[in-house]
Amino acid sequence: MNKLILIATILFTAYFSNAQTSIYDFTVNDIDGNEFALKQLEGKKVMIVNVASKCGFTPQYEQLENIYETYKDKNFTIIAFPANNFKEQEPGSNEEIKEFCTLNYGVSFPIMAKISVKGDDIHPLYKWLTTKDLNDTSNSSVKWNFQKYLIGEDGKVEEVMNPWVKPDSKKIIKWIEE
Repeated sequence: MNKLILIATILFTAYFSNAQTSIYDFTVNDIDGNEFALKQLEGKKVMIVNVASKCGFTPQYEQLENIYETYKDKNFTIIAFPANNFKEQEPGSNEEIKEFCTLNYGVSFPIMAKISVKGDDIHPLYKWLTTKDLNDTSNSSVKWNFQKYLIGEDGKVEEVMNPWVKPDSKKIIKWIEE
């Protein structure tokens, strides 16, 4: 009986020690294919946003860049994830996406490699962001391009902002400044 309890304890510990409890437990690829450990953002507020270049919300890139420039030295950053999940509004390759963002919006905040933010091939980070059983905060679904996940300094989801909420809205700016 003691051996069974010991084995169960070891398995339980092993399972939960591998669970992601914050965004800092994830490593993703940036737009150039390099590994980007989210642990390097520890202690910062982070806006995670799924983006697309052929969407009605695409002009939000300008607002994202403006708030990034304003607050990047004040314990805040933005991480963008291009995704082609909504009406094929991000059909480009990583190279094409990077060129589009740089030439059209002067984007300097980190852009990651193109991923899926919903469906059977959902990226593990977005699975964590959208699943309460994983993130211990809330369930959500990515409604469209430019949905924003506001992550606190502890790496936990604090709020989900719908795509139509502009990045420079009073609510988001207040959250950044608090």
